[in-house]
Amino acid sequence: MNEKDIALRLSQLRKKRDVSARDMSLSIGQNPSYINNIETGKTKPSLDGIILICEYFGMTLSEFFDIDSSYSLKMNSIINDL
Repeated sequence: MNEKDIALRLSQLRKKRDVSARDMSLSIGQNPSYINNIETGKTKPSLDGIILICEYFGMTLSEFFDIDSSYSLKMNSIINDL
């Protein structure tokens, strides 16, 4: 997975959750443009940043980097609905 893949994965996950980049940035304690800057390639997330992103989505690092895995997202959605 390269930088563009990380940006795309982040964008897809965020859109599935139907949250703005600004709101997500603020929710994880970052400046308002943090997520947007990652998604547009202006900056790269640190490991700590990726961990914050994973915690936000309720997923492991492994799940974040496993592009083919959508099971965990579906499961988290079902759990949240319950």
